[in-house]
Amino acid sequence: MTNVFGLHTFAIAPVWDLDLIEPQMERLKGLGIGLLEIPLLRPEEIDTARTRAFAERWNVALIPSLGLPASLDVVARPDEALAFLEPAFGVCVAVGSEALGGVTYGTIGKTSGRAPTAGEIDGMCRFLARAAKAAGAHGLKLGIEPCNRYETHLINRGVDAVDIIERVGADNIFIHLDTYHMHIEEESFAAGFKAAAPYLGYVHVSEANRGVPGRGMLDWAACMKAIADIGYTGAITLESMNHVDADIAGGLAVWRPVADNPDDVIGVGLPFLREAAAKAGLRLGAVR
Repeated sequence: MTNVFGLHTFAIAPVWDLDLIEPQMERLKGLGIGLLEIPLLRPEEIDTARTRAFAERWNVALIPSLGLPASLDVVARPDEALAFLEPAFGVCVAVGSEALGGVTYGTIGKTSGRAPTAGEIDGMCRFLARAAKAAGAHGLKLGIEPCNRYETHLINRGVDAVDIIERVGADNIFIHLDTYHMHIEEESFAAGFKAAAPYLGYVHVSEANRGVPGRGMLDWAACMKAIADIGYTGAITLESMNHVDADIAGGLAVWRPVADNPDDVIGVGLPFLREAAAKAGLRLGAVR
């Protein structure tokens, strides 16, 4: 069994720019990449026809992801947030993706400074029920990504996401875990992945400093073993904040380079991840 090996394109470009991305595809394919994640910050900017042709030419899967803009409030003004998601769903369909991932329930970097209130949880669940129904109307699945306490107060751990999914009751919502956030919030990788396992649909692998995998403090052996132990068969995607669009950099608290040599994220990081996965019995590569 091979887990498709993905790359969030922030590792190579600040936005979805095929003029920057396509010249790197020969190298990326050689390193085993079979999926690219599209940062869908402004859906209207994506040339969907060109993007789909690119994906078919290079035989790569695509998954768009996003965080809701700071101007939106899913509790107080859910209609506005749903209206923002509609064109995002349209992009997913147009480029041939099966899902939309990311912080689909809130804004990256927007916190209250305290635990979520009952009203916030209620409102978020009502919004997610409507968002899942809208995604389903397009034949799509909807991912929710738990983030660390400095980026959101709404969903921080795998178990929190499970509670939300079971409360909403939609069958097309999945959990999108990220090892960077897990490193901060979970008791262990084993506990976090085990808790999320029934609904886990996508995994970001990211170093503890968002830089070159293997050159930070993250316990990659424990991480990969935890993924293998739950029998996860979905995509495993490197997310490194090598190049970040200004619209999201503040929310991510990215204001300095994450690597002394940005190219090491690809040249060193991708081979490292494949080796770490192999030691745990996982195989990362293209599966299409």
